[in-house]
Amino acid sequence: MSKLDEYVAKRSKNNPNFSNLVEQEKINLEVSVKVRTLRESMGMSQRSFANLVGKPQSTIARIENGTMNVSTKVLSEIAQATNQRLTIQFTPAF
Repeated sequence: MSKLDEYVAKRSKNNPNFSNLVEQEKINLEVSVKVRTLRESMGMSQRSFANLVGKPQSTIARIENGTMNVSTKVLSEIAQATNQRLTIQFTPAF
């Protein structure tokens, strides 16, 4: 168990919602990296990518900054606009 895992476990004893918040942040970070990597692989600016997917540039910026809890609907729209396939996967938490 890493020090971070120990810290989360300790904080979660006092605040059961804390581990949920940490998990959501992990998801936001993973989504932000995937969306930014996709956009950059297409050689697009945030503004042109936003135009392609029909969202404001500020939405793309919030996704890429990890400050937005992105819905599956928005992810699906991004996938469709970029000819990608969206997959969702559950993996065991350790």
